[in-house]
Amino acid sequence: MRRIIAEDPDWSLAIVASLSNLCLLSIVTHFEEKPIFDQLTPIQKDFVQERLSTSLRLRVTANLISDGVYWRRCCEQRWDLCDVSHYGHSWKRMFFERHLESIIELFIPDTTESRLVLEMVPLCKNYVKRLDLSQLLPPLKEEEEEEGSELASENEYDGPSVDHFDFNILLDKLTNLEELHLVYRVKQCGMNFEWKMFEMTDRDCELLTKALKSCKSLKLLRLHQSHIEDKKCRLLVKCLLDHPALKELDFSHNLIGDRGARALGKLLARSNLETLNLCDNDIRGPGARAIAHSLSKNSTLLSLNLRLNRVRDEGGQAIGKALLNNNTLLHLHLGGNEVTWHTAVALSKVIVQNNTLRSINLSCNNLGVDGGKALEEAMSHNSSVTECDIRLTEVDEQSVSSINQVVWTNQSSYRKRHAQEIKTK
Repeated sequence: MRRIIAEDPDWSLAIVASLSNLCLLSIVTHFEEKPIFDQLTPIQKDFVQERLSTSLRLRVTANLISDGVYWRRCCEQRWDLCDVSHYGHSWKRMFFERHLESIIELFIPDTTESRLVLEMVPLCKNYVKRLDLSQLLPPLKEEEEEEGSELASENEYDGPSVDHFDFNILLDKLTNLEELHLVYRVKQCGMNFEWKMFEMTDRDCELLTKALKSCKSLKLLRLHQSHIEDKKCRLLVKCLLDHPALKELDFSHNLIGDRGARALGKLLARSNLETLNLCDNDIRGPGARAIAHSLSKNSTLLSLNLRLNRVRDEGGQAIGKALLNNNTLLHLHLGGNEVTWHTAVALSKVIVQNNTLRSINLSCNNLGVDGGKALEEAMSHNSSVTECDIRLTEVDEQSVSSINQVVWTNQSSYRKRHAQEIKTK
């Protein structure tokens, strides 16, 4: 007997490809030279997307292939972790956001050509809604000249043109950008460590302020761990005073002091901010009083985080007094601020009178027994606070138990109301 062994292991005499499938396979093979996609039916598009090479040039696929199987394959082949829920369940959005992030994070000023970024804009601008940048590289250091060599003339080298990536070349072109997360640092500096690798320079700040003015769609700005002090904070706030869309501002883990806090107080008075995060800065009593002054007149802010500052009772009492005239704020965090029972008493008056506040965090402060008693008495008259964190505050255990019992009751009532609202809808 004679045996015939097929070269194609998937070949079978019982399965003969249809003419339409052969045509679609031809489209897949020659897609880069002659891309045909819009004319296909949905079933045919799925067939093509499952077989197209993920190494095709983006200028061919970006604005032609719709969100679906092809972009999922591109993402899963390039990255190990692909949680599409973080990208509005859009694989195409995930691919272009992460691809653009990688280009910017590896961009070296005066070395990488700006063309690499600008060429991506027409391809990705319709899909990029968030940029989360975990590093920004500085220019390459000039090699030191050998001993005995002649000194270069002053005009021969004037230093790098920028200290980090210049966002002016990009932000005004990303018309759908809603969130920008920045940190001025280098993730893997090795033996080349220098402190300046972990801070925003004055020139960076000036360039970023210009770029932010042009980004009218921005709703969230997060600029953390970047050595931002009062001068830079004031420059940034100045460009954000009349921003049309900004809702959330996060300047956590920086060096902002009282002068920067005063500028942020002006921002609260002239913007529509809903969330302000100033965790882990150097804001003290005067700065907290400036924020409190604006808070008493503000009608948009929902969350204020001042954790790990030094507002002490001067600032804590001012905020408590401001909240007596505020019916908007839902969440207040004053943990780790060296406040005492005086602040607890001021906030107790708020708890009794204000029915808007939902959560208060006073953890890691020395409230003492008197502060605990004041909060306990106030909570017995409150039905809106569903979170009251008083861990590590030297409050008496009996007061802690009573406060927690009221919180649990309020939580249960809130869940019932929420469920009832859903049913009525």
